[in-house]
Amino acid sequence: MSNQLEWVREIIDRYSLDAVLVSCPYNLRYVSGFSGGEGYLYISRKQAVLLTDFRYTIQAEEEAAGFVVKEISKSYPEEIYALTNQDGIEKMGFEGGHLIYQDYAKIEQALPNVRLFDLGDLITGLRRIKEDWEIDRIARAEAIGDKAFEDILGFLKPGMTELQVAARLEYTMKQLGAEKLSFDTIVASGIHSSMPHASPTEKVLEMGDFVTMDFGCVYQGYCSDMTRTVVIGKAGEEQKKLYNTVLQAQQAALDFIHAGYTGKEIDQVARNVIYSAGYEGMFGHGLGHSVGLFIHENPRFSPSENSVIEKNQVITVEPGIYKKGFGGVRIEDLVVVKENGCVNLTKSEKKLIEI
Repeated sequence: MSNQLEWVREIIDRYSLDAVLVSCPYNLRYVSGFSGGEGYLYISRKQAVLLTDFRYTIQAEEEAAGFVVKEISKSYPEEIYALTNQDGIEKMGFEGGHLIYQDYAKIEQALPNVRLFDLGDLITGLRRIKEDWEIDRIARAEAIGDKAFEDILGFLKPGMTELQVAARLEYTMKQLGAEKLSFDTIVASGIHSSMPHASPTEKVLEMGDFVTMDFGCVYQGYCSDMTRTVVIGKAGEEQKKLYNTVLQAQQAALDFIHAGYTGKEIDQVARNVIYSAGYEGMFGHGLGHSVGLFIHENPRFSPSENSVIEKNQVITVEPGIYKKGFGGVRIEDLVVVKENGCVNLTKSEKKLIEI
């Protein structure tokens, strides 16, 4: 993780700081390699220290190469004070978007002679562009999702509940090597599928139902994310139209994506297809979000994303149509943006599947 440590030190130089305090668990892992999630990184020009408690010290020593692991003996603010005092720190950056006020107040009180500077998302921003080893982990997580989807197609049948479907997906991903889930699995059938983030319930799958399944897992710290919608039994004409519109919108976006466009411009390509088909007002979320150590990262494909999408950003492409009282469809792939296109990490079938 030596590159990440140097990038943090570049932020120190760029903003005329003396040190940086990293508190976001995902940034702790990104910068140091430590996956325990409990503690702080103190980084100055002289030192790189991982502060954590007894529960994690052995793990930290194994994972955080290049960092001195210091077990706290009193409290985090007192340990941070000792380090800043040792280095003669006058101005230190902190992650205002992740440090809760109560902890900030304690640190501020412990450091009366240190000016605290809110870094905003500067450290998190280092994670926007993925290195090859990160893309490999995301791809392996996504491959587990593909296999789980293949399995579930042989499992789905009328009469089982949404909760049973979710449990099967989660069990299969764990069996295939997932550390944990990227997020709570979504299984929504029938009119429930008109709710983009419906939680699984005891509702049974019935003939004619759409079944939307949105799921993902974590492999060596990195997330996957995919969605597929199928029909139990035979699809009706309106179901076919709705499904094929979403598929066409996604394909149009996939054909358009490459580095250099804004997230807003890419989102608009899919939105135009859906609105032109008569479904305006039924696609209420953005086209996609970045994925990495955390499931919802930036930048995004959305109507409000004005930043330029860059090479090696990993982003979902997930258009949807949600028709109240009828049902909904979402199809989601995970892609790596390239200079002249994108690489799709999701391999599962996308034609309309009737079970």
